[in-house]
Amino acid sequence: MTNQHPILHLFLLYVLLNAARTSCKSTIEPCSDTNSCNALLGYTLYTDLKVSEVASLFQIDPIDLLTANAFDISYSDVDHHILPSKLFLKVPITCFCADGIRRSVSTHYRTRLSDTLSSIADSVYGGLVSPDQLREANSIADPSLLDVGHNLVVPLPCTCFNGSDNSLPSIYLSYVVKPMDTLAAIAARYFTTLTDLMNVNDMGSAVISDGDILAVPIPACASNFPKHATDFGLLVPNGSYTITASHCVQCSCGPQNLDLYCIPSSLAVSCSSMQCKRSNLTLGNVTVQHMSSGCNVTSCNYDGFVHGNILTMMASSLQSHCPDQQRFPPLRAPPSSVARESVVAYAPSVSPSQPPLPSQSPSSASEGTGLTAPKSSVMPATRSFPVFSPANGHVGRISSAAPSLVNHIPILLPSFMLLLITLM
Repeated sequence: MTNQHPILHLFLLYVLLNAARTSCKSTIEPCSDTNSCNALLGYTLYTDLKVSEVASLFQIDPIDLLTANAFDISYSDVDHHILPSKLFLKVPITCFCADGIRRSVSTHYRTRLSDTLSSIADSVYGGLVSPDQLREANSIADPSLLDVGHNLVVPLPCTCFNGSDNSLPSIYLSYVVKPMDTLAAIAARYFTTLTDLMNVNDMGSAVISDGDILAVPIPACASNFPKHATDFGLLVPNGSYTITASHCVQCSCGPQNLDLYCIPSSLAVSCSSMQCKRSNLTLGNVTVQHMSSGCNVTSCNYDGFVHGNILTMMASSLQSHCPDQQRFPPLRAPPSSVARESVVAYAPSVSPSQPPLPSQSPSSASEGTGLTAPKSSVMPATRSFPVFSPANGHVGRISSAAPSLVNHIPILLPSFMLLLITLM
């Protein structure tokens, strides 16, 4: 009996030391301005959720969620389509400068009876936030006394890095590392290099741990709209598209180049003229004239949304080779299943002060599965992304640690049992 207390002390010391070694890290970007940028969150659904429920969880427009993941928005009643548990999504958010670091602070969550800070952080928001961050952001003195209906601010990780990577337009994805991930595999998945990922995240080695949050640069198509345009600074990640100009214009990026290409949206109902001045060409039209020296290419391009008007501009150039027909990123139907185990959980609760944003897509009586593919305004094509050379290095990256014992207790128990047997 006299040895019980020393054994307990040794076990607690071992737990603390192991936690320090296996703490989760997150890349942080210091900031001092008031500018914001578009960013992405890598989010894995913890249960089956409608498109509108996922959008409400992050207080974004359902259309933005669908387009960021190259889902076809022309499906009937797409807002009510049920997305399967364990589906990985890219969630578009606005990244602000708050308290000297980049993060998103526009998301709120209303607590329910069964909620704890850990369940909200680790399950509902998929590890994008920690229980300690929730507690600090909401000045919660005792996490065990979480009031039902409490409106929580959910600080979410994001980075801007001036919207570029190696001087090329990029949007940054906050990616939560999973147990079987390697840095090399993540780099290959997002068409970048191991060196670039290490430089972006200020890493001395390629070692990563489950729960780490990495900033992953995704190549993007940049716009050159006037500063007074409401969509000034528009960036579209490669392999996706976006809806702008009050749902009148659809702009896509890729797959064969990083040139922004815009056409009238399938959601367009009441829109201003999209015809280029002194021309019979409308937005997205391209003409090619074969010449002995090459091809004279003329196009009607989108130039921003100003005071409710869609601006267009003519562009002409002499090219040595005639361009291929413009291709679009391949669109897919909103999925209804993934390879997964059966998961049952409650749908999320969102803040009453920020109701779900209404979708502008057409509605019908159908929802969930069994959808048929209507004619889309976007033509699918074979995906082909560029691969960039190693980075030259980034400045101002800081890695922060947020210890967590939850995922490491099972690893510690065998060691503790062996220590206990030895000492007995």
